[in-house]
Amino acid sequence: MTLSKKILLAICRPLLNILFSWKAEGRENVPLSGPLILVANHVHVVDGIFLTFSLPRWITFVAKEELFHSPFLRFWLRWAGSLSIRREGKLREQQRILKSVTNALEEGLMLGMFPEGGRSRDGKLRKGRPGSAVIASKTDVSLLPVGIAGTDKVNGVSWLWKRPRVVVNIGKPFKLPPTSARVSKSQMELLTTQLMREIAALLPPEYQGVYEKHEDCES
Repeated sequence: MTLSKKILLAICRPLLNILFSWKAEGRENVPLSGPLILVANHVHVVDGIFLTFSLPRWITFVAKEELFHSPFLRFWLRWAGSLSIRREGKLREQQRILKSVTNALEEGLMLGMFPEGGRSRDGKLRKGRPGSAVIASKTDVSLLPVGIAGTDKVNGVSWLWKRPRVVVNIGKPFKLPPTSARVSKSQMELLTTQLMREIAALLPPEYQGVYEKHEDCES
């Protein structure tokens, strides 16, 4: 982590403590070095902020290309070292993304990904997309599951004086079975379901959505 990032965290942490009643559990589960892919549920834009302050390592987020269109967000994302992806890209774009992610992992970085592919409007876990699972399986890199509960209460303006309670629950790293160069649709679904169940297990039942009670997700 660079000096500028350490300074930013030190300056902003007191403000986060004032605005929210929050805690991070399971920090001891985070490997302090080596390649890692963090996967978490996604409800609110502040999820990334809570993850950044909850883990003892800097997170290089993999962000959708649309976010880089905003001048402010583009500056912030580039400063943070975030990687841009085009969600509906063709084969060449998918290969570029895989290469970019693989290079980052080979540098020993921790990547942050939201496998739902977008924010959940009702706070409940949605069906996962296969990207994170396939990348982890192809690179044989460990996944770090994280469940974030409470950011769904951050809406309107009333939360400013209510201090919503937010819990960032960090699970233990795990690996998915390795796959060959070509991954079938059924394999992708199995890998994705396994990944999403790990996240669901870190959330209260009311947030587990389609993965509640570890039931298979139906299309």
